[in-house]
Amino acid sequence: MIPLSRSLFNTSFGVWLLSLFVLTATASCSQDQQDRMKEGVQAALPDGLTKAAGPQPTLDSVYIVRYMTTEPRFKPQIDWAKKFYKDREFRLGWFRDHELVPQAKTMLGVIGKAADEGLNPKDYQVVNFDPLLKELEAAKNDTARRSELEKKIDVALSATYFNYASDFYRGTVDPRAVKAIDWDVKRNKVKLHKALMTILKERESTYGYYDFEPLHPEYDRLKKALADYRALERKGGWPAIPAGTSLKPGASSPAVAALRGRLLGTEATAPASETPAVAVSNTPGQPAASAPVAQTYDPQLVAAVKDFQRLNGLKPDGVVGGETLRELNVPLEQRVRQIMMNMERWRWIPKKFEPDYLLVNIPEYTLHVVEDGKEAFNMPVIVGKRLNATPIFSDKVEFVVMAPYWNVPFSIIDKELRPKLAANPQGTLDRLDMEVVKGWGAKATPVDASSIDWANLQQKDWKYTLRRRPGPKNDLGNVKFIFPNSNDIYLHDTPNDQLFSQTKRGFSHGCVRVAEPLRLAEYLLRNKAGWDEQAITDAIAAREEKYVTLPEKLPVYLVYFTTWVDDAGKLHFRDDIYGHDKSLAKEYFN
Repeated sequence: MIPLSRSLFNTSFGVWLLSLFVLTATASCSQDQQDRMKEGVQAALPDGLTKAAGPQPTLDSVYIVRYMTTEPRFKPQIDWAKKFYKDREFRLGWFRDHELVPQAKTMLGVIGKAADEGLNPKDYQVVNFDPLLKELEAAKNDTARRSELEKKIDVALSATYFNYASDFYRGTVDPRAVKAIDWDVKRNKVKLHKALMTILKERESTYGYYDFEPLHPEYDRLKKALADYRALERKGGWPAIPAGTSLKPGASSPAVAALRGRLLGTEATAPASETPAVAVSNTPGQPAASAPVAQTYDPQLVAAVKDFQRLNGLKPDGVVGGETLRELNVPLEQRVRQIMMNMERWRWIPKKFEPDYLLVNIPEYTLHVVEDGKEAFNMPVIVGKRLNATPIFSDKVEFVVMAPYWNVPFSIIDKELRPKLAANPQGTLDRLDMEVVKGWGAKATPVDASSIDWANLQQKDWKYTLRRRPGPKNDLGNVKFIFPNSNDIYLHDTPNDQLFSQTKRGFSHGCVRVAEPLRLAEYLLRNKAGWDEQAITDAIAAREEKYVTLPEKLPVYLVYFTTWVDDAGKLHFRDDIYGHDKSLAKEYFN
């Protein structure tokens, strides 16, 4: 951090105190006596403590642009600075009566701790304010020089703020500029010039701009986890479990000591957010008194392993080996980077969620239903395979569809069904309970499948719809939930319920299958007259596609977080199933 001059910030208090003495002492004197006493006090002040007089200087857009253009790191922030000063009629922002406001010192202190946010303080320490402030103090009696310095310092402080705040509130990486990151969630629309006005106490806001606070509690939890893991790094990290280790409950192995040290043994094994609440010692590598070194894989350690498996999205069977061993031996440095990248993703999220919304965290394979800002319930989901990755975006659910048709994408016709349809068109359709139609909805009319040249069919020539009828064979199950989007992605039921028993559920062609579709349908239609549980069940049994419009469109977010801290303070990690962490790392750390 670049320190501000202590005398500069104490000047206003000193002048006020001396002025109070003058006014008190001269209350009963004549005007001439008062004037002489004031002159004597001013003459007695040390050099540099005389409060500057005269009007505060003002700026113009030419000055702002010229100054910020000279520094490459400030150039992207010119528009924010122009908006900020234009809104205040080009008055200085960081000075009051020629004195710097306290927020300047606060901001520079925040920037000095940017590493706590996963950011690099050096990226924002562009200007060395120390010599500028000393010059300003020395120029108190030189009006022209003082005015020039005040303008320069003011714009430099604003540029510094926008440079930092842009990264802190909006992210250091523009996810839409990097295709491989795949993030099309609606943008965080923080107006940084308004945020700065809030910091300077010139406007009110419901957000924590006053204290340079993050916008989401989920981000703040990750920030605390980052501090824990960096402290763990400083203490030596965690011990590695020998390669090839294979342990079942009750087994005996020399590797048990290392496993115990990893999960239960020392203060330098893992933060409380990851391990069960057990006694730990203060010496890295030494066992705690409550967990003596032993070669038996005992119940206490089995419970710790199961907890670790749950927090890492693994089957909690207590068996150490394979994926569990791999997750135990992920380097601490990699976990630190993973936390930092997911903090970055929270900077991309809109500054405020709606009171009610759906959120699908793809690496977690979970749908969260949020009502009035709190999670009402959640359920497992199945997402796209790596080659058919579910896209990351946001939209609004508009319809619940009972007994839906499944319209087969042309990609599936081309890659999976073409040979069978070419060999036996109608027989294949009958066996799959499918039909070819022209048109949509109630106006759709059947088409003779044998009239289509399936073997040579190209997408540009495809003018029909191949669809599977409602019923037990339908890939969409009994219900689907539509939020119209260009990706043609939606939530839906599935006849393959057995897949929800898997811990890693990347099986779909891109859409999201939900484990409890009837519960979700009933919840979404709870305020829709005539659509209780029985009405929904009856509509499904009729096997006739039925669209029901929601009373209000409900926001839905399909997001990608590979680490998060739950309400109990436990830190979770998940696999980078689509490689988006890898793509982000190339941008974020370079």
